[in-house]
Amino acid sequence: MKIYLDNAATTKPHPKVIEKMLPFLKDEFGNPSSIHSFGRKTRVAIEESREIIADFINADPSELYFTSGGTEANNFIINGLAKTELLESGRKNLITSAGEHKAVLNVISKLCEEGFTSSILNLDLKFNIVSDTLDNDILSQSSFTSIVHLNNETGKINDIKEIHSKLPDVYFHSDAVQSFGKIRIDVEDLGIHSLSASAHKFHGPKGIGLAYVKSGTPMESMILGGGQERNRRAGTENIASIVGFAEAVKIADQEMEENFQKVKTIKNYFWKGLAESGLTDIYNNSKENSSPYILSITFDPKIYNNDSEAMLMYLDINGIAASSGSACASGTLKPSHVIKAGGYADNYANGTIRFSFSAENTSSEIDFTIDIINRMAKQFLK
Repeated sequence: MKIYLDNAATTKPHPKVIEKMLPFLKDEFGNPSSIHSFGRKTRVAIEESREIIADFINADPSELYFTSGGTEANNFIINGLAKTELLESGRKNLITSAGEHKAVLNVISKLCEEGFTSSILNLDLKFNIVSDTLDNDILSQSSFTSIVHLNNETGKINDIKEIHSKLPDVYFHSDAVQSFGKIRIDVEDLGIHSLSASAHKFHGPKGIGLAYVKSGTPMESMILGGGQERNRRAGTENIASIVGFAEAVKIADQEMEENFQKVKTIKNYFWKGLAESGLTDIYNNSKENSSPYILSITFDPKIYNNDSEAMLMYLDINGIAASSGSACASGTLKPSHVIKAGGYADNYANGTIRFSFSAENTSSEIDFTIDIINRMAKQFLK
């Protein structure tokens, strides 16, 4: 039996998405910047896709820019906004949280090497962002804030509106890669200035993402060349993937609430089943204000010899795909920076496993997984 419980890493493309993309991989091959009929047809496909996605988040189509994925979107927005605002206002402090994805933290770290400063908000033991620690002097020097909407490791859903209300005079960005297509997002209601998303996290194709940048937000281009994406992101557009992105959005728009309830049932069934199986020496990192799509558990380091890499190998050998929530660097697994940011030690982070779901997962798959986890736990007892 092969069981895929790593949907936060990527999801299986929906058959309708693949079907929608195929013509643009075969017959509709025109360059959308060309003025002839081949180019015009693909240009229309791109702009129709842009309208579909813009409507999905209550944005104007002119505010969306297609990128190669969430990482590029984060780089594009943070670099472009921070550098432009520095030139316009002189403000150079950037605010973020210790629990952000590395695609945010590493960009801010690089900007700090170039003369910017940063204020990193801490997490508490429940992985909530502690957002009331900034004084007025810091805020007066701050131009930009980036706060993840749904944490990719713990599943924590941050209250973007509340955090934004405490930082009213800075441009506000949210990394929505894990929430887009799974939770309703209205950019006007959230009041944010920018947002990043990626199609492959909700059954769309890999290699395509978007940056939402609210009209009037100061931005400079990161990729220079031709005039594509209204002169803000040069390069010939990935037409097939853009069309696939829009199709994934159409499907999500129809099925989001139903899928949400399905995965909520699966997650609750999983956690309850672990407890009923007698496995009680584990902690749930995804309890409060958490997405049903992610369950992060940690084996008690006082009871177990925690080794996330060995644990994942055990699961994989038994047909279960999951992840540790750790970042892979130089071929070795490092303790999750998100878990450590919550105030936990390495031996806690090293016993953390992330299971992430889709609406296709079944209770029988969860039953099998619980059985394997119980067998695995015995192998790692001290």
